[in-house]
Amino acid sequence: MALVKTWLSPEEAADKFGISKALLLEWVRQGLVRSEREDGHVARVNIDDVKLEVDAMVHRG
Repeated sequence: MALVKTWLSPEEAADKFGISKALLLEWVRQGLVRSEREDGHVARVNIDDVKLEVDAMVHRG
């Protein structure tokens, strides 16, 4: 079984999915994307959650 990286920095996740970091952090703020914090800042986001939000955004038009 291959290990898949499921947590990325906000910058890496935004680049991977072609969205702005600001939008990604808004999803974190709304509780739509799980995150890990370090020193009060979002250090990592769950890319499975990000993918779900990107898919929903695309389907909304």
